[in-house]
Amino acid sequence: MPAAVSRWLSAAGLLAAGTVSALAGAALLVLASPVLLAGPDVARRAVHRVAGRLTGGGADGPAALRFLALRLPVGLLGGLVLLAALVGAVYASLLVWGVWLFGWSVVPSGFGGMLLLFLAVHGVPAVARLEAGLAQRVLGDEARAALERRIDELATSRAGVVEAVHEERRRIERDLHDGVQQRIVALGVLLGRAGRGADRERTLDLVGQAQREAAQALAELREVAWRVYPAVLDEAGLEAALEAVAERATLPVTLEYALASTPERHAAAVVYFVVSEAVTNAVKHAGASRVTIRVAGHPAGLTATVGDDGTGGADPAGGGLLGLARRAAALDGRLRVDSPAGGPTTLELELPCA
Repeated sequence: MPAAVSRWLSAAGLLAAGTVSALAGAALLVLASPVLLAGPDVARRAVHRVAGRLTGGGADGPAALRFLALRLPVGLLGGLVLLAALVGAVYASLLVWGVWLFGWSVVPSGFGGMLLLFLAVHGVPAVARLEAGLAQRVLGDEARAALERRIDELATSRAGVVEAVHEERRRIERDLHDGVQQRIVALGVLLGRAGRGADRERTLDLVGQAQREAAQALAELREVAWRVYPAVLDEAGLEAALEAVAERATLPVTLEYALASTPERHAAAVVYFVVSEAVTNAVKHAGASRVTIRVAGHPAGLTATVGDDGTGGADPAGGGLLGLARRAAALDGRLRVDSPAGGPTTLELELPCA
């Protein structure tokens, strides 16, 4: 098939599809106008999503609705041009078979059909270009704006992740300095005193203290390593890691895990750290008597919710929670904190991946 014919058929197919979608868009605008004017936000967002699909995903929201309104006359024009091409082809064909059936009286109609077909054939690519130009003018700016917003979001989330990593390193350093390091120093002092002691009973007592300090230092070192990254997350998966968090807590923790499949590694790590930090805060700061963890999937991703019955007052802008929010933002997720004074506290993590 010659390239010119292929291009024309492609343009004709686009015009046909454009006519159908223009009529569908007009129906949407008419039927959804009450919702757009006075409907709830959820309904308006649903209309915006439908409009975005009718534009081929080129835009969402007001831009998509504006394109559908402007596209209607162009879509109808495209349909008329295609109809003219069809009618012209039918009348032009009279010159081939109509003369044998109806005589020479059909010749003027045949030549008229040829003229109509000629004009329609040249009109198809022209209208296709008109529709493409309209889409570029209306949706192009929206697409560029969306791209610029996305770049800003990525730059912000990247800076947040870098800051969260630095804050995590500072916290690990404090844990090592204030906990493990001090206990190792005390261990060295006790062993030194034991080595200089002449009293056997006193020496045994110092050695016992040194052993207890060594065991405590080892436990704290394991705790720091666990907070850096738990090996069980890679070895046994997210559910096992969350079960370990629940078992290690010093208060009752209920885990409800309802994911049908294992989330990818980065998402699992974010869920783990959010849950672990929330449980730690409930134990250390909230005065809670129990904690509930719920992890569930939904069509758009997964949700992890941690609730406690403590005193509340958690600050979402605080270092720990802010770092968790930045971790979530790095995966296009969101962390919501509801912690009124007096409690209870609820942390809800949403990630667009499951």
